[in-house]
Amino acid sequence: MKVRHLLPFLLLAFAACNPGPKGPPIDMECVVFQPGDKEILQQVFASCSADRKEPMQDLMVKVGEFFLGTPYVAHTLEKENEQLVINLRELDCTTFAENCLAISRTIKSGNHSFEQFASELMGIRYRDRVVSGYPSRLHYFCDWIHTNHQKGLIVDVSGEIAGTPFPRQVNFMSTHPASYRQLKEDTTLIEVIAQQEKAISAREMYHIPESRLREVETGLKDGDIVGITTDTEGLAISHVGILVRRSGRIHLLHASSLAEEVVLSEGTLEEYLRQSKTATGIMVARPL
Repeated sequence: MKVRHLLPFLLLAFAACNPGPKGPPIDMECVVFQPGDKEILQQVFASCSADRKEPMQDLMVKVGEFFLGTPYVAHTLEKENEQLVINLRELDCTTFAENCLAISRTIKSGNHSFEQFASELMGIRYRDRVVSGYPSRLHYFCDWIHTNHQKGLIVDVSGEIAGTPFPRQVNFMSTHPASYRQLKEDTTLIEVIAQQEKAISAREMYHIPESRLREVETGLKDGDIVGITTDTEGLAISHVGILVRRSGRIHLLHASSLAEEVVLSEGTLEEYLRQSKTATGIMVARPL
């Protein structure tokens, strides 16, 4: 059962959920979570807080590995009204990566509180660090990388590593509104999303093609967040994970729909990409 509820009026919700330019403070009345989420967060802090001064990439891996075995569940963020949903009990590929980043940043901050974590997560998940309706969430992961690069939370190193342009026409949401409950229920949102897609598609994007991964693999780091690029029409990225090096090769730590839980890939990232029918390479976001 939820222990917090969204404020009943959108105007009040907008004001209360604005954490400010640096994140905190945040009004926890805006946040939806269960008691188990607080318990899990405290367990992560107990396991990882001693590593606060370790490099960010090492902390990201340790936090990510804490969630091994956590069930994969899709659509946990989809509520009737847009609100900050915290769910550490069930993860999809995107919420796994962004929760790991938010937790790692919280540990680094020295303020190991649930409120600080919620503020970090809001700053990562939402376009202007504010919950202000469905379009305020960063739905496309290529947009997530671009926006969080601008915020100074990550660095998009895809161009630096491989320098391979990745032009994409991003429009999957606006062309498949029936696949999204909010777009089905409020068709006025489709045009807002379409305008966002137009801006995303106009950007210069880069990726590391699957064919070049072995060549540039030494440029990848533990704890890098990767988006698996795709040739699926209307999308740029179809899956998300965290990189972990084992025996000199890069593997993928991710919430897997196939395994139905968070796993570390048995094969290398290169093998993972080759086994996919739609994957074309990766975009790389390096946490700061």
